[in-house]
Order: sequence, then structure tokens, then C-alpha cells
Amino acid sequence: MKEQLIANIGTIAIFSGIIALTFIIAYFFNKLFSRFIQHSTLEMKNDPTNYKFLKHIISAMIYIVGFGTAIYMVESLRAVATTLFAGAGIFALAIGLASQQALSNVVSGLFIVIFKPFRLGDRLKIRENLAGIVEDITLRHTVIRDFENKRIIIPNTVISNEVITNSDFKGDRICRWVDMSISYDSDVKKAKKIIAEEILKHPLHVDPRNIEQIQNNDPIAPVRVISLTDSSVNLRGWAWAVNAPNAFVMGCDLLENIKERFEAEGIEIPFPHRTIVYKNETQRDN
Repeated sequence: MKEQLIANIGTIAIFSGIIALTFIIAYFFNKLFSRFIQHSTLEMKNDPTNYKFLKHIISAMIYIVGFGTAIYMVESLRAVATTLFAGAGIFALAIGLASQQALSNVVSGLFIVIFKPFRLGDRLKIRENLAGIVEDITLRHTVIRDFENKRIIIPNTVISNEVITNSDFKGDRICRWVDMSISYDSDVKKAKKIIAEEILKHPLHVDPRNIEQIQNNDPIAPVRVISLTDSSVNLRGWAWAVNAPNAFVMGCDLLENIKERFEAEGIEIPFPHRTIVYKNETQRDN
């Protein structure tokens, strides 16, 4: 009895030691590899997407090997595991069906990392109401941080089948449309000149022209009439920024600055007019 108790204590100690060692190895690996990713991203200017996904894969392998070794070292658990895998075909089928979705997510995540429809740090728009910055791509899901600092968790299989707008794909420069409306009584040429001047003097605006366009003297900030409606002439200016955050800030500033210039220069921005008719109650009764 005493010998059996000592043997069991030894087995439990080995099992616990292997589990503890697994967690320790995984912790230090994640810490060191995160430092490597940070160094590679900041100093070597490498894309961290591959490294982060590789970190998740190696972490998962450390836990699988560690827990598998711990089970193998316990003879009673080894016998139970062998019996389950050898005789429980239905159970194995159920496990396979249950893990099918998980494996699909892993494969989809691997394809995302290989083909790179988006990377860490890219700004995505999914459907109509989901938008944010890619924060992480794990074995199961993609984490997107929206502009309210909330996290959107999307399974890799789902995001792989979505139509995505990637603002940072194949170049970071962003075109921001500056749409303004003026009345029919206003000077269109003067309004176009004001919009172009405000775009050109904004500190976040960049010259988007290529060498051929520069040689042809194409305008840096073109402004055109895009439509004529019942009560307004609609103008659009093309403003460019180096990235999406700058484009957003620049667009907000330009709307405010152009409105102030229009007010100072006598350019009217149309607004709805309503005519209210008061009927004579006596005449209506007659």
C-alpha cells in the first residue's frame, strides 16, 4: 500500500512537472518571440503578419507536445487513451466532425498569411457596419480593433469569404473626396478656385501625380462639377494624403475651412426652403 502510494505520488509529480514545464516554456517562448517581432518590425521594417501567425502555431505545438508527453508518462492515462483511439470509432468520428470547423479556421488563417489579402495594421471595411484595424491573426480568428477601441472577433473562415475593402492594400496613399454644394446664383469658377486653394495649402495634402502627369501640367488638386440638382451645383475636389488617418483628419479640416471661405467670399451653400401658406378659415368654410 505504501509502495503504491509512493508510486502514485511520483507519477503525479512527473505529470504536474511536465505540465508546469510546458506552461513555462510557452510563456518564455511567447515573450522572447514577441520581442523578436517588435525588433523585426520597428528596426528591420519587416511585415509582422507571418511572425505573429508562426508564433501562434509554435505555441500550439508546445502545448500539444507538452500535454501529450504528460499523458504518455502516466501509464494508466496511456492505457485509457489507447483504448479510446483503438476502440471508439464513433467517438473518433464525432471528434473529427467537431474539429472540422476548427481545422477550417486554421487553414483559412494559413491562406490569409500566405496570400496576404490584408496584414497586421491594415484598415479594413467589412460589409457596411464593420471597420477597423487588423490587430492579430490567430489560428482560429482575426482580431480587428474598430475606431471606438472595441475588438471585432471574426473566424478566419468567415473573413476569408467576405468582400473586404482594404485601405492599405498595395500602397498607403488615400484619396479623399471633398464634396461641396453651391447655389445656382454663386460663381462656380470662384468656388472651384477656393476648394483647390484650401486643398493645396493643407499640411497633410500630398502631390499624387506621376512623372507623366507632372510633365503634362495636370492639376495637383482638381475640382470639377459632378452634378446639377434641383437646388444646387455639386462640386468635388480630389485631395490626397499619405494614409487613411491623415485623409480623415484632412477631410474634416477641409470641410470646415471651405465653409468659412465660402461665407467670407459670398458663396452660398444651399439649404432647404419651405413655404408655409395660412388659409383663411372663413373663406374655406364658404
